[in-house]
Amino acid sequence: MSEESNEKSVKLWRWLVLVFCFLTLLLVFVLVFWWGLEPGPFDVVKKARERARSFNHEVVTGYVTTSTLIEIAGTLLDKPGGYLHNDMLSPGALMDNIPSWELGVLVQVRDFAKVLRNDISRAQTQSVESKALAEAEPRFNVNSKKWFFPQAEKEYRIGIGGLERYLEDLTKTDKTDTQFFSRADNLRDWLKTAANRLGSLSQRLSASVGQARINTDLAGEPDAQPSTRLAKHVDVKTPWLQIDDVFYEARGTCWALVHLLRAIDYDFRVVLEKKNARRSLQQIIRELEATQRYVWSPYILNGTDFGLLPNYSLVMSSYVARANAGIIDLRELLSKG
Repeated sequence: MSEESNEKSVKLWRWLVLVFCFLTLLLVFVLVFWWGLEPGPFDVVKKARERARSFNHEVVTGYVTTSTLIEIAGTLLDKPGGYLHNDMLSPGALMDNIPSWELGVLVQVRDFAKVLRNDISRAQTQSVESKALAEAEPRFNVNSKKWFFPQAEKEYRIGIGGLERYLEDLTKTDKTDTQFFSRADNLRDWLKTAANRLGSLSQRLSASVGQARINTDLAGEPDAQPSTRLAKHVDVKTPWLQIDDVFYEARGTCWALVHLLRAIDYDFRVVLEKKNARRSLQQIIRELEATQRYVWSPYILNGTDFGLLPNYSLVMSSYVARANAGIIDLRELLSKG
């Protein structure tokens, strides 16, 4: 082979390598963009009725709420790209916004599955728990980053299967030991957990600009004693690289809460109307819906609180804090006769 032919062959291979690298980068870019799209909202009542028609179920009390929990958990696994929080390979390993969104959704699934198992499905503390829920609830508590033995996706899929069996038993008239009790005290138990989650998120979001806060951990209890000495002032600031993670975790949390509260509005409507609390619930939903508006910036901007650039985290914190305050007020309404 001549020297000229060798040179042409080398140039051809160089071009092929460049083209391959370009196409690979283009594919990664497309996948990151596609997988990075947040799932949109869905009609909880419509989805529940579609499920009921598919399985020839009757829409009994608790059907919409349980169906919504199944749909939310299923979205984590079946959305474009699947479950990304435990990905070890590109492009999933390069992404952090959607994995943070997934974490926010997953925490809400865990919280509601726990309340469903321990409170809503039981008449009293000594009642026998649902076997399907007893199997489902622990599955959602597997480490969200586990990718092998046990794999998080497989465990969550088993958990969804347990919820589906509970939902099916709920519609059987001969399964009197499987119940969904639409009571004010059950709803208050879950709302307390939801308020704690939102309160924590609001603080983490507002810490994007950094604050020197007075330590109020022992406020209201003069005889309380901490395990270690507490400082009177605490400097709180979210690390720069974690600001967008907290923002998207809040987005995921609020996305899940919007759907669960809509389902609650349907299944607990008699209790809510009796307590004259349904409008309060709908206002909470409206505040949370505002957190789902489209983010036009490719980056989560976090300027100073009164600076030239907007601070998306503070805006999100405002909606989350108002929803949290609404949930606290709603719990007070439900506690009254």
